[in-house]
Amino acid sequence: MYVPQEQSVANEAAPAAPRRPYRLTRRPEERVRVLGGTMDLVRPEEVFHFVTGKLEARQSAIVANHNLHSLYLIGKDHQIGEFYKEADLIEVDSVPLIFWARLVGRASRRFHRCTYLDWRDDFWALAVEKNWKVFFVGGAPGVADKAIARIHEDYPTAQIASHHGYFDVTQGSAENIAVVEKIKAYQPDIVLVGMGMPRQEVWTLENHKAYGPAVTFTVGGAFDYEAGVQLAAPRWMGPMGMEWLFRLMNDPQRLFSRYCVEPWSLVGPACRDVTRALSRRLTEGDSRAADTARWEQMRARNEAAR
Repeated sequence: MYVPQEQSVANEAAPAAPRRPYRLTRRPEERVRVLGGTMDLVRPEEVFHFVTGKLEARQSAIVANHNLHSLYLIGKDHQIGEFYKEADLIEVDSVPLIFWARLVGRASRRFHRCTYLDWRDDFWALAVEKNWKVFFVGGAPGVADKAIARIHEDYPTAQIASHHGYFDVTQGSAENIAVVEKIKAYQPDIVLVGMGMPRQEVWTLENHKAYGPAVTFTVGGAFDYEAGVQLAAPRWMGPMGMEWLFRLMNDPQRLFSRYCVEPWSLVGPACRDVTRALSRRLTEGDSRAADTARWEQMRARNEAAR
């Protein structure tokens, strides 16, 4: 995302507090199932700690993200379902989805949406510190070059290579083989795949094992935002859950179905979420009632013994 010069100066004058470290493994309650999809309730620092651990162990991993569009796609394309089963960490890229998770009792603590525009600066600062090599695949020809130039304004020593996303992604095609070989030759630590849903997920599922140990992120239009090809919503709109409205107003023809039609397909999973939430509350209520009854019995026995 482009940052005006005045804002950059302001940010330099008042640096953000360093993020807190955390454990490498997730607690069971931090992986939840909401609206038919499984996702992890993680903050950016937790994602990067996980990534660092994988890279230090020379292991591959996929960091995916869920929003309402991806949850819709799971029901339409079995490869998308397979991709999310393959993913090692699944961020939540939707504040409305976060609100819903809290409403049905699947999020026990407050957490921030976790997506490229939220962790952009943390990621590139860490990539420079760790000397990570980053490969970006996606965007129209020339977009990545503009995005890389913008990133280098803030992080001059960042190591980045790229290839546009306008190639034949069919398995076995000459173009796809050439792109995979280019990535493999670069020996990246991080691969950012930004070809939009569901193309980027299917491509990652089919190719991520072919270019060696690396952590692959699906990042959608991240480099379009970096290059200024797409206009990013003001960051204050993200925590309010209104970013989708900004995008819809700027591109109604392309996004009307995604934001106004697709969510209706999630009514069934939403009803199941509500049913499970009510069942949990009834079970918890019965458990509390049983505990209260046992306590009363113990008190009565103590009184009788006196």
